[in-house]
Amino acid sequence: MAFLDKHKVIEKNATLLLVLSFLVVTIGGLVEIVPLFYLQNTIENVQGMRPYTPLELAGRDIYVREGCYLCHSQMIRPMRDEVERYGHYSLAAESEYDHPFQWGSKRTGPDLARVGGKYSNSWHVDHLSNPEAIVPESVMPKYAFLASTPITPDYIVDDMTANRVVGVPYTDDEIKNAAADFKAQANPDADSSGLIARYGNKVTVANFDGQPQLTEMDALIAYLQMLGTLVDFSTFTPDASR
Repeated sequence: MAFLDKHKVIEKNATLLLVLSFLVVTIGGLVEIVPLFYLQNTIENVQGMRPYTPLELAGRDIYVREGCYLCHSQMIRPMRDEVERYGHYSLAAESEYDHPFQWGSKRTGPDLARVGGKYSNSWHVDHLSNPEAIVPESVMPKYAFLASTPITPDYIVDDMTANRVVGVPYTDDEIKNAAADFKAQANPDADSSGLIARYGNKVTVANFDGQPQLTEMDALIAYLQMLGTLVDFSTFTPDASR
């Protein structure tokens, strides 16, 4: 009862309540913020993660331009129903090179964090061109125009350079060879050895949309096909020190 009487004093005194509330919020904020000044990195290093290839980066830009993140998340939460449906929960490192991140805020459509390799390239072409033909109940817009919209690497060096400014570790060699790597990833007949050497053997090289010309459809599918494929979760062990 004595405690309640003291608490009543605080509730009746607006100024005192404001001061004490401010004090509590300040302490809580400091507890969360101060440790960040002593950590070299808030994201654990995960084997397999790499920056986007030039073609994947262009595809990601198209993904953002078309507002795909408004209906599709890229954030699998550590809940049983989500993990069973979509796969291993998302790691912070998987968004390390995203500016901005694509976690999303709602799911009109399924989460895409692990969509890479789940469907064939031709499935993606059909689905993007006419979603209702693949999923009858789909409310997704049609993106058939992407297959008839040519894409060139004219601005990819500027794009990669801008990303490097905000922390993506693109090397001078990767930027120098951006245009060549951009074209090589969508041409199985081209010499892709340089591309593989720079970005690793998990890079998918394919004629993604099945057409002779390089299109925005190629770039978008290249991006979708790498989502969730870089980390080997059969050997991944979370860093217990974090």
